[in-house]
Amino acid sequence: MYDLVGVGIGPFNLGLAALVDPVSDIDAVFLEQKPEFQWHPGLLLEDTTIQVPFMADLVTMANPCSRYSFLNYLHAHSRLYRFYFWEDFHIPRREYNHYCQWVAEQLSSCRFSQRVETITHIEANPESYFQVQTRNPNTGEIAYYQGRHLALGVGSVPQVPPCFQDWLQHDNIFHAAEFLQKRDRARNANSVTVIGSGQSAAEVFYELLQDQSNCGYHLEWHTRSPGFFPMEYSKLGLEHFSPDYTHYFYHLPQQQRDAVRAKQNLLYKGISFGTIAKIYDLLYERSIGGVDPDVRLISSLEVKEVEATATGYRLGYRQWQQEAFFEHETDCVILATGYHHPIPPCIDSLRSLIQWDSQDRYVVNFDYRLALTQSIPNDIYIQNGELHTHGIGAPDLGLGAHRNAVIINTLTDRNVYPTQQHNVFQQFGVS
Repeated sequence: MYDLVGVGIGPFNLGLAALVDPVSDIDAVFLEQKPEFQWHPGLLLEDTTIQVPFMADLVTMANPCSRYSFLNYLHAHSRLYRFYFWEDFHIPRREYNHYCQWVAEQLSSCRFSQRVETITHIEANPESYFQVQTRNPNTGEIAYYQGRHLALGVGSVPQVPPCFQDWLQHDNIFHAAEFLQKRDRARNANSVTVIGSGQSAAEVFYELLQDQSNCGYHLEWHTRSPGFFPMEYSKLGLEHFSPDYTHYFYHLPQQQRDAVRAKQNLLYKGISFGTIAKIYDLLYERSIGGVDPDVRLISSLEVKEVEATATGYRLGYRQWQQEAFFEHETDCVILATGYHHPIPPCIDSLRSLIQWDSQDRYVVNFDYRLALTQSIPNDIYIQNGELHTHGIGAPDLGLGAHRNAVIINTLTDRNVYPTQQHNVFQQFGVS
């Protein structure tokens, strides 16, 4: 019987596993269907970085002395001086992924090739517990794990516009999450269209723009947003990704939370200034001597329909500011349309145990426990599924260690990892 069973091993549950490792009174196991840790493998492009400083690793913001810190990873790989002379807080995305793999390899609590299929709550004497059934995707072997508590960290899945749902079986329409695996399909096309306006869209567009001279395709970038805007990255703006703001946001009424969050997209969904600059600089370079780059960028386009043509696809858009219809033909479509957090099917049998709000979302307590319909001695913790209750910091790597500290302190009913009450200069709210 485990004290905690973690479902999914992304950065947040991996961080929880690392912080739980030295805690003697928590016996935990973490389950993941993939054969090894992989963090957005389709977007591990060269010359791309994570969008938070390296201190937003798995453990540092809760325990900077942890052996699983990024600095200790550098030390173990004889890279400390190289990093020191590099003088950049934002580390390569590929190195962050390798760092997480290094941590996962050291943790015996992390079990890969274990796809969680069902979770049931068992009422038994002398105690009740959750039973987790897994299947090895390669061998089909079934295993069972029992735990007093759960930590759901199943992550996000690609968001696909409704009109593209039935077209994903086509080779030349795919989500940016698969970009590296399917990049050659774009390279071999006559025209390529990227749809989306976030960091992933910009990185995919820039990669294709760099390849354009060699591949010769026409390249377009479309977005529903009113422009290709940068993410808010001022120092006071960043203070919204703090425990202080989480506390403030959580204690707003739910209707107010939804209204506030709807106006905060550019705090976490825009493009980095650096990526925008690289795109613009390359376009400028390509336009020297009056040359018109074979590129078109259009905003305020909402894609409404897709149909096949003799050579590719015809996309029908609504330009929502002009209320005008717009058509575009292309050979390859890359959907950089973001991600969403569906309710995982493995908890279907727990639905009656979990409280849901009016929009069928989890009701989440401040300490990241799901509110339940019964009083039982078993808890379900949520990782990055509480955007609607805890605010825009939910998916942020910089708050992952803080959330895990709260979870561990709640599990043990003591301050294993003390959390600070005042972390920023500004005051959120008036009470």
